[in-house]
Amino acid sequence: MKFQYIKDKVSAYFTKGNERSVAVKKNIAVSLVLKCISILVSLQVVPLTIGYVNPTKYGIWLTLSSIIAWLSYFDLGFAHGFRNRFAEAKAKGDMKLAKEYVSTTYAVLFLLFSVILLITLVVNNYLDWSRILNINAVYKDELSLVFGLLACFFCLNIVASVFTTMLTAAQKPALASLIQTGGQVLAFVCIYILTKTTQGSLSALAFAFSAIPCLFLLIVSIIVYQTKSYKDVAPSLYGIRFSLTRSIVGLGGQFFVIMVSMLFVFQFVNIILSRLQGPEAVTQYNITYKYFNVLNMIVNIVLNPFWSAFTDAYIKKDYDWMRSVLNKLEKMWLLCIPVLLLMLVSSNFLYKLWIGDSVIISFSLSVCMAIYVLCQTGGNIYMYLINGTSKVRLQLIVYLLFALISLPLIEYCCKYCGIEGVLIVPAVAFVLQACIGRIQILKMINGTAKGIWLK
Repeated sequence: MKFQYIKDKVSAYFTKGNERSVAVKKNIAVSLVLKCISILVSLQVVPLTIGYVNPTKYGIWLTLSSIIAWLSYFDLGFAHGFRNRFAEAKAKGDMKLAKEYVSTTYAVLFLLFSVILLITLVVNNYLDWSRILNINAVYKDELSLVFGLLACFFCLNIVASVFTTMLTAAQKPALASLIQTGGQVLAFVCIYILTKTTQGSLSALAFAFSAIPCLFLLIVSIIVYQTKSYKDVAPSLYGIRFSLTRSIVGLGGQFFVIMVSMLFVFQFVNIILSRLQGPEAVTQYNITYKYFNVLNMIVNIVLNPFWSAFTDAYIKKDYDWMRSVLNKLEKMWLLCIPVLLLMLVSSNFLYKLWIGDSVIISFSLSVCMAIYVLCQTGGNIYMYLINGTSKVRLQLIVYLLFALISLPLIEYCCKYCGIEGVLIVPAVAFVLQACIGRIQILKMINGTAKGIWLK
């Protein structure tokens, strides 16, 4: 009887509300389950990988991976622009236009990243990664091969990821998460097999981490596009309309500037740490970040469906729903404070349980990372909602200003405050973004936004 009561309550929760709210609830629930699997896999990958290579090589691997991730910024904001334009076309019921957005995005990204990959591979032949990362010259040839492998599959994955972006824009982020988690699990299995059958190799690690998820995504997308539900938006040569590029890039261009600015504010950390504190400092930083970022990933699972849901609501002028969602998300953020305190108190115990004594993490680094993640989750709430409305000009200005001053400031803080110092500038950026973002979203919901607040 009690079980039936609980079952009825749960069923009522997931069926109560308008169609948009019901879809968001279901997607969040499924995505949370999948993210739990993803988190467990990602946490287990760390000690497995460190054991396969060693802490120094793992730090080198993390630094190269973060550098390769910069290539995603060269999509000119196309993925984010496509996401909003596709969601807008779908909200208006124009499936022909939606299909054309899909086809055009695939075509443009394929052409763009073919050129980027070619340039990257040519430049890679002339780079001495051992000198760039300030490490032993014995790694020079291996790092060149690893960087080439990562570049090839990363560029292919950018094009293939149009499929998961389309699913997210169609308010099916749970399905996109299922595919991404599947690729991650396959990569983990591959790495486990490598640890049992081969000696530690950065090139084998690069193939497992980059090739396996990419190939899995390609196969799944080809299959799903053939199904009845997605055949009407499946890409085709006849659906390509390069004239739509301007519409996508017009919005995507702003996202591009934001992403490049965020590159300077957030993504140069590993290189600065490697040069000033050494590769092992990169390992310490990233292990601490992976631990506390578990909370940020959970928050982002909740936020992700609201991006495209806010696009739909803003197009339909459903401001009451938007106001209700904002209020609930702000309460959720307050709950992050006790969760982070609990994570901080138990951090030393969980580090030892997770990675043993192979890497030593200072308590001060854990404290600073907890504060940073709290700032990050707060900033992301407003960033996600504003992104859904496509009014991102203010966000662009904030990140651009920080990008101009971030590198010398982060380097200065790292030099005089150690590993913890690299978190100061990114944390301040998130705090400012949260303050301005909250003012903007409230103005938009209340109908008082004018000028820069509505661009």
